[in-house]
Amino acid sequence: MDSTVAWLAQYLLLLAIPGFVALLLLEALVLRGHASVVGYEGRDTAASLTMGAGNVVIGGIAGTATVLVWFAAYQYRLFDIPLSAWWGWVLLLFAEDFCYYLFHRFSHRTRFGWAAHVNHHSSQHYNLSTALRQSWTTPLYGFVFWIPLAFIGFHPLAIVVAHSVNLIYQFWIHTESVGRLGPLEWVLNTPSHHRVHHGTNPQYIDKNYAGIFIVWDRLLGTFEPEREPVTYGLTKNINSFNPLVIAFHAWRDLLRDMWHAPGTWQALRMPWLGPESAPDEPVVQRD
Repeated sequence: MDSTVAWLAQYLLLLAIPGFVALLLLEALVLRGHASVVGYEGRDTAASLTMGAGNVVIGGIAGTATVLVWFAAYQYRLFDIPLSAWWGWVLLLFAEDFCYYLFHRFSHRTRFGWAAHVNHHSSQHYNLSTALRQSWTTPLYGFVFWIPLAFIGFHPLAIVVAHSVNLIYQFWIHTESVGRLGPLEWVLNTPSHHRVHHGTNPQYIDKNYAGIFIVWDRLLGTFEPEREPVTYGLTKNINSFNPLVIAFHAWRDLLRDMWHAPGTWQALRMPWLGPESAPDEPVVQRD
């Protein structure tokens, strides 16, 4: 990979931040006075932005180790996929998105993953600032889900580029300002699909894990269309704007439950059970 692509790989997300802020401000102005949508709330938005800033710092530090691990795996690659050809990038975009689907599903279906990811769902508002309410702990382990791409033969810096494109794409789908998008709803993850993903309505829980392409959910049985108004937040809301509470409350609960488990085996298996297995978690229909 040439030096230009390598530079973009490192800074693509940072370059997008001014655009994120501009769109966030524009949406806030558009939604002002619209009683039919949840809109913005000052403390909630501040919490989301603080979470996003923390994610950038932690992700930047962990990113060096991530790329080193991917380069180590790349030394044992099965193929040399030519990214000088257009189809190599198309293949990478789909492959990276499938890795994101698996990572995202893991983040919802294990207490370990949910402890890291729950902060993204903790807002009872749904707007572009919610997209920036990112985890402080997923950067420490999430890279594992993309290691297979390096083994297959995708260059590590190209993986970083594809992953950045995926995350940038997902910013705009965190909005109530955009309705349904016709035929695109069959292929792409859209604001309508992602509103469902953030819903606590029983039929919406653990649905629509897609990053860019909704086809994974359609193929693997996790798709749900938006049929009724969405109630945002958690099944048991934390009612806090403190970034430390938002970032770590589920980790605290998991460690507490492991400590009080009746035996070592029960404690060790607890992080890999579904979030609904938590003793004080409300019983909901997830599938």
